[in-house]
This record gives sequence, C-alpha cells and structure tokens, in this order.
Amino acid sequence: MRNTTFATLATAALAFGATLAAAPALAQTIDTARIEAGGGNDWPTYHGNYKSYHYSTLDQINTGNVKDLQVAWMHFPGRSTRGVQSQPLAADGVLYYSGSYSRVFALNGATGELIWSYFPELDDALVARQTHSPYNRGIAIGDGKLYVGTVDGRLIALDLKTGKPAWDTKLMNSQKATVGFTGAPLFAKGTVVIGSQGGEWPGRGPIFGVDAATGKQKWQFLTAGGNDYDVAAKKTWGNDSWRTGGGGGWMTGTFDPPTNTIWWGTANPGPLYDWSGADYKTQGARPGDNLYTTSVLGLDVDTGALKFYHQELPHDAWDFDSAVGEFISIDRDGKQLMVHPNKSGFVFVYDRKNAEVENVWRMVENINFVRDITSKGELIGRRDFTAGKQDEVLCPHISGGVSWNSGSYDPKNGQYYKIGQEWCMKLSVVKTAAITEPQAQLNIGANFTIAKPPGSEIYGHLDARDPITGAKKWEVRYPEPPLSSVLSTGGNLVFVPDARGVIHAYNALDGKELWSHNDGTGHQGGIISYSAGGKQYVAVVAGFGGMATDDYSVQFGELYKSMPKDTGALIVFGLK
Repeated sequence: MRNTTFATLATAALAFGATLAAAPALAQTIDTARIEAGGGNDWPTYHGNYKSYHYSTLDQINTGNVKDLQVAWMHFPGRSTRGVQSQPLAADGVLYYSGSYSRVFALNGATGELIWSYFPELDDALVARQTHSPYNRGIAIGDGKLYVGTVDGRLIALDLKTGKPAWDTKLMNSQKATVGFTGAPLFAKGTVVIGSQGGEWPGRGPIFGVDAATGKQKWQFLTAGGNDYDVAAKKTWGNDSWRTGGGGGWMTGTFDPPTNTIWWGTANPGPLYDWSGADYKTQGARPGDNLYTTSVLGLDVDTGALKFYHQELPHDAWDFDSAVGEFISIDRDGKQLMVHPNKSGFVFVYDRKNAEVENVWRMVENINFVRDITSKGELIGRRDFTAGKQDEVLCPHISGGVSWNSGSYDPKNGQYYKIGQEWCMKLSVVKTAAITEPQAQLNIGANFTIAKPPGSEIYGHLDARDPITGAKKWEVRYPEPPLSSVLSTGGNLVFVPDARGVIHAYNALDGKELWSHNDGTGHQGGIISYSAGGKQYVAVVAGFGGMATDDYSVQFGELYKSMPKDTGALIVFGLK
C-alpha cells in the first residue's frame, strides 16, 4: 500500500535544484575498504561491491514470507524520457538514484521522504541531437561525494549530505562528437572512473580516471588505437582508421583491490557493420583486428596504464561488444577467476592476474555470427558480411544474447542467475561514406530489424548456472526478453523485473515462482536490496523506452503498443 507521502514525493521530485531535509541516520564514510567488504545493510556501488555479485546478504525477506511483500513507497523522478534505466544505491538508510537528464535524488530509505535532489543544467540543443540520450544508468559514491556523468560530457561531484555541487569537470567535447556519459562511474582509491558512450560514433572511445577530491583528470585511455605511444595497437587499424574508430566503455566495470586493477569492457568499432567480408584483415573501412575495441581491459587505477587485455571479438563486425560491465570475481579450486558475459551470448572466464582465457561457454542457443568459440577464446567459423546482401539473418539481435544489465551470483549456493535473450535480426549491410573526423553522426553501416530465430520463436530465459562451467540447473522462460538486472539475496530468493512490468520472486534453489507484482510499465534498469530502520527493502526502477525497447511494440504488439515510453518510477517493496 502506498504511504501518505505519495503526493509529497511526486511534487518534490519535480522541483528544480537541491532540497534539504534531515538524513535518517548519521552517515559513515564510504571508501574503498567499505565497498570491498560489501554485504550488510547497504548497496554502495553499481554492482553491490567490487566482486560484482549483485547479491544481498539480507534474509529478512525470504522464501517463507516473500508472499507478504508489498509496495512500501514510490518516487517519481519526472521528465523520464526513455524511461528509467539506472541502478539505485543505498547507504546508511538513504537511497540514491538517478533519472533521465542525470537528475539525482537522495531519499529516506524507510519512508521515501526526499532529502535532496539535484538537476544539472544541460545543453538542451546538444541533448536533442543525440541518439541515445538523455537516459542515465547510475551513479557512484565515495569519500563523502556522489558522482554522476552527463550526456554533454561532464562528470559532476555532489556533497553526499546536501546534494550541493563540489566540482563539475568537462571531460569531452560533446558538441563535436555528440558523445557523453550515460553509464555509472566507479569509485576506487580516490579515483572516479567513467567511460564514454558506445562505438557507433566516430571517435576514440575514451575512458577517464578523475581525482575524486578535486575533479582533475588524472588519466585517459583511448579504446580505439590505444594512447598515442601505442604504435602496435594503431597498426591493427588499416588506413589510420583508429582516428575515428569508435570504441568506448559505456558501462561500469569493477575494481580488483589486491592487484590495484580496474576491469573494464569496451564497445564495438566504427563503422559498426564493416563491409569487408572475409577480407577484413586488409579491406573495408577499418582493416585489421581494431584494438582495443570489443575487449576486456585491465587498467592501473592510479595511472590508467594498460596491464593486460583480451580482445573477445577481433574486428567486431556484429555489435556484440564487450562493454557489458559485469565482472564477477570468484575463487575456485585455487584459481582466482573473473567471469564476464559478452553481448554475443558467450560468457568468458578469465584468470584475474592476466586475463588469460580459462573457459568460454554459451548462455544462449541462437548464435550464428560464429560457429563457436573455443574454451580458450578462439573464434571458429566467423561470418563477415559484404555490402549489398539483403535480409541476412544474424543471431543474436543487436541488443545482444545478454543485455548490458547484470545477472546475480549467490556465493552461498554457487549459482549464477542470468537472463538470456533468444532473438535475431534481418540485416542489410550498406557501404557508407568514409568519416575522417569525429562529428555528430552515427556510423552504423547497415539496416536491420528484429527477427525470429530460424525455426523458433523469440523468448527470454532466466537460467541458474555454474558461472565457471556454464552447467545449467534450472530455467524460467518469458515470452519477450527481459532487459533488467537480476537480484539474489540471502533469503534464497531471485528477483527478476520483466519487460511487461511484472517483478517476479523465485526460489533460488529450484526456480519456483513465489511472488509477483505488476509495476504498470516495463523494466529496463536496476534492482537492489538494502536495510533502513532495521527493515529490509527491495527497490526497483521501472520505465520503458530506448534503443533496445523501441522495437517491442512493432514485434510483440500489445501491451507494448500502449506502454508509455517517457514515464518512470522508483518502486520500493517491504514486508507488511
């Protein structure tokens, strides 16, 4: 049942600027050690903690009482163009989240009372020209500040208690390239790391390290061709095509404290769909393997120096990039491993010391861009397209066999809960005009529409799997691919917000559905659990519309034709 603050919340959420109220508890410092420890009552970083489990140890809500879960309170961010896609954070009884246009809110985690809000002034003309904007996928907290990126190329730090700006740093010339920041930053060891938007824009896909105290840029890593001294990487781009090569690390990676290493994934090269066919090494718009696009990077957190990398798909000609930010740190059988899903539908398992491939396994069935990828990461039977071919069926769909949103790993039972997406697309490759400098233009190189897999239907599935071997324990199917993150908890529960607007709770051991609630609009963002005032809550964002979901109304009809695309809400559940 909605509480009596509903009208107050809706009104306050529309107010411009910072609004102050008393915090519900004395805030403790959120630093690298606290994020590393994770667990407990909080959710202090995008992936929960640096291990990226998307798992809460809280067990007050469990398999025995989840049937009694109900809406505790709601908050409406207003101006939710393309819905709400962010991942909330929680610390010391306060819930923080962002909406479209990088609006940020701090709310009492128990009541939903607004503590403060911050709406940055953006370049509206620039925002109107951008293809992916104005959504925002999350924030970071550390050393008494909250950090948020903007679509006009800025990184902003806010005082965590008051919401007042501490610094505002311009990192990118977004007027020239119409590329900014949509993903959440990552805080680690006094550095804030953030990557630019995707690979379809002509540019070099920078990832930045910024001093958390001052806002001064500490380092930059260029994903297309590497930094200026990296001659070897540039040689993987024929005709100096690295100058406008795309790339970008548009989703949030993680930090490995023992090795002082940032793990980050990078996007596809540009133009997205090259037309060189099998001669991609020497022909086409970007001849060669195109380092460091569609790669996993290990960067020194202090300097940005490249420690190691693995290019998951050399010369990515399909947009199955590695920018999915999910890096799950697991120790098993004396090995220190990192699990990373790729948009292609394959999951890579790495040695954490050097990113050497330990295993590769399939998350989805419908894959035909390659025949297979070996357990050591070698591509077998790749399909490379030339211009002029019409309606080639390519699997999976451009939105991926897995989404940018995260699965969840339960360290108690060793199961990895992840959404797989079984869909394809009809592709027609087009030879586009060469672009010689960054500019306000997407360089895609193809026309495409969503399509059914050959001999099958489109569907999505939640799997419970071994994260190292891929062995499946159970599966739940959905008529349309869900696009949101997954949450597992110490109460032996798995929560999945689906595309239709229903949030489901399953028994983590066997996949049996125990509870559901219709939130009234589709989900395409984050979900967390936290504690405030001694009570456990589950918070999820709802609100549909965007690059991945625009095709749902055409392909699936109702209820997506009637689903609003420019509304959104934060919905918080608690026990009666």
